[in-house]
Amino acid sequence: MRTVSGIQPTGNLHLGNYLGAIRNWVRMQDDAGQCLFFLADLHAITVYNDPAALAANVRGMAAALIAAGIDTDRAILFNQARVPAHSQLAWILNCTARIGWLNRMTQFKEKSGKNREGASVGLYAYPVLQAADVLLYQATHVPVGEDQKQHLELARDIATKFNTDFGVELFTLPEPIIPPAAARIMSLRDGTAKMSKSDPSDMSRINLTDDADTVAQKIRKAKTDPEPLPEDSALLEGRPEARNLVGIYAALADESVSQVLERFAGQGFGAFKPALADLLVETLRPIKTRLDALLADPAELDALLEKGAARARELAAPTLDAAHRALGLSG
Repeated sequence: MRTVSGIQPTGNLHLGNYLGAIRNWVRMQDDAGQCLFFLADLHAITVYNDPAALAANVRGMAAALIAAGIDTDRAILFNQARVPAHSQLAWILNCTARIGWLNRMTQFKEKSGKNREGASVGLYAYPVLQAADVLLYQATHVPVGEDQKQHLELARDIATKFNTDFGVELFTLPEPIIPPAAARIMSLRDGTAKMSKSDPSDMSRINLTDDADTVAQKIRKAKTDPEPLPEDSALLEGRPEARNLVGIYAALADESVSQVLERFAGQGFGAFKPALADLLVETLRPIKTRLDALLADPAELDALLEKGAARARELAAPTLDAAHRALGLSG
């Protein structure tokens, strides 16, 4: 079993990133075979990125993953740009994929919006790069959410067509892994909006770099309502801020919302918020300590990413060589 998964490098990582994605990766190291985790910097450039910010975001995301528990000796962690075979195989697969297939990809329509003619070719063709990311390593499994199932099907279609066209059994057809439902973390200022780094209010989110006092202050000032917590989770309907804070506690404690409510039913937020703040501080303190140390040593981060990239290049080489031979591009 070999599992491949990528994440776009974004700056200012927050609690939503940790509970929504990063923690699942950490757990996959124990039950998903050999794991390759990559920072999708080649996908990031399908839209304009400030170069210095992109480089910083790659290091920042790598630091967050390692601080949260990704073990660079057990898993292979790297950024795409350090492994040229991603781009090389993507071009080959672009010549296999059909325009009709890409025209059916719903995410391009959503991401390009009304400015479809002004979107980059990369934004249109990035599902083919995603296919290359996976097929390059003979991945057997790929974690996918609902919004990515279509792209994994495309990867399987491209692999099948290539294998059939050239009479080879080169590419493994990867199977989807549906990860455990990730906690959906909402803004501390508006329980109907996702926690986001783009929110102008820093009080809306818990950053992984926040110190203990800042975390406690943000939870203390988080928007709530005057009602006590109910015994029944169904009674949180219509109370988005209450549901969000209880959901955060449940995710951090690895409990169900019902279990949390059993403990705090009848209590107001004057009692619940300090308990949530304590749990947050306890959970995030070791992550922040490690994250700060890593961010202070960019050379060490680059060395860890290069270590992973060297292992990835070694795994990728036989597939790319075999693709070249199948096409008649090499002897």
